[in-house]
Amino acid sequence: MSDPNILNWRRLDDRITTSGQPDEAGLAAIRDLGVGHVVNLALHTHPKALPDEGASVAALGMTYTHIPVDFDNPTEDDFDRFCAVMAAAADVPVHVHCIVNARVTAFVYRWQRDVVGAGEGEARTMMDSVWHPGGVWAEFIGDEAGVTQASAFAGRDY
Repeated sequence: MSDPNILNWRRLDDRITTSGQPDEAGLAAIRDLGVGHVVNLALHTHPKALPDEGASVAALGMTYTHIPVDFDNPTEDDFDRFCAVMAAAADVPVHVHCIVNARVTAFVYRWQRDVVGAGEGEARTMMDSVWHPGGVWAEFIGDEAGVTQASAFAGRDY
C-alpha cells in the first residue's frame, strides 16, 4: 500500500510516521500500514478533530494516546509525556499527528536531537519540510534566533 492521502504525511523511518489530522479512512490506512499506536498532540476541541478519535482508533485495533498540546503554549511537561510514550512504544509502529503536523514535527525534532541523538541536520529535515517555527515554538525547540520571528509554513498557510 502506498502512503495514505493525509495532510502533510511524513515517514520518519520504518516505525514512525506523522501527519496532520487523519479522517476515519486515514486512520484505517494508517492501520493497514501496520501502525499499532496512534499519538495525537492536537486538542479534541479543534474544528478539524474527529468527534471521538480514541474510540475510532480502538475500533481499528490500535492503541491511542492523547497529549493535548496548546499551540500557543507548548510545555516541557508535554514534551516529557511525549518522550515517555515514545519510550513505552519503542517496539511498536507509531503514528503521531496533530492538525497540520506542525506540533508533531517540532516534538519529533527535539526528540530525535535530544533523546535519540540524531545530528542537527537529520533531526530538522522533516520539520523543515512542514514549517520553520518562530515565537513560542522556536523557544520550545531551543532556536533563540527564531524567538522574535513569526512561524513560516513551507509552501502554504493552514
